[in-house]
Amino acid sequence: MLFKTEKLNAFYGATQVLWDIDITVGVHEVVSLIGANGAGKTTLMHTISGIADIRRGSIKFQGEELINMDAANIVMRGIAHAPEGRRLFPGMSVMDNLLMGAYIRKDDKASIKRDLDRVFEFFPRLAERKKQLTGKMSGGEQQMCAIGRALMSNPKLLLIDELSWGLAPVVIDELLIIIRRLRDEGMSILLVEQDVQTGLDVSERAYVLERGEVVLSGSSEELKDNPQIKESYLGI
Repeated sequence: MLFKTEKLNAFYGATQVLWDIDITVGVHEVVSLIGANGAGKTTLMHTISGIADIRRGSIKFQGEELINMDAANIVMRGIAHAPEGRRLFPGMSVMDNLLMGAYIRKDDKASIKRDLDRVFEFFPRLAERKKQLTGKMSGGEQQMCAIGRALMSNPKLLLIDELSWGLAPVVIDELLIIIRRLRDEGMSILLVEQDVQTGLDVSERAYVLERGEVVLSGSSEELKDNPQIKESYLGI
């Protein structure tokens, strides 16, 4: 197993927001976290990335404990985060935003250039707009840049928070093609997606969060057929 949490409890200040979270992500696997606004999905991503305050539990990546490790070291271990809202530097160019994703890398410039070319292969529009300020780009282009920036750290596990937020269906379809290609090329992906149908369509397995707890889990196909999921999230 590439990644797992066990009995993970997280807080913002004195307020507990996650209770006993157990999730796993395998090698070459896409796993979705689904649930309504306020369910704790983004908090879980922040916790994995070293941002939220963990009081109890375990986060292991390739067998190594990440609890109490700072965010930069977590990135160095091979976990990258494309956050909710993209969080790009709007006054910087596409190229500069992408290179920010490689800031902790210690390998040679040729390897970084290779990965930059790979990002441009995935997202040709970024290559066309590499000198453009990201604040002047469309939402879809900004999401491509946020994912590209995360890929520039050369991760083994990619966290993507709200992939489809505010995007046109044609752009979402483009991004889903990239997600599947990344998986096929060996990357593992943990995906937060409020659009439950999209999340289940692109993943092998999924966890349903409500009020900071995992209330359902299973294969994505099984969850699509679950009466509770159909009624609460799919409108069936």
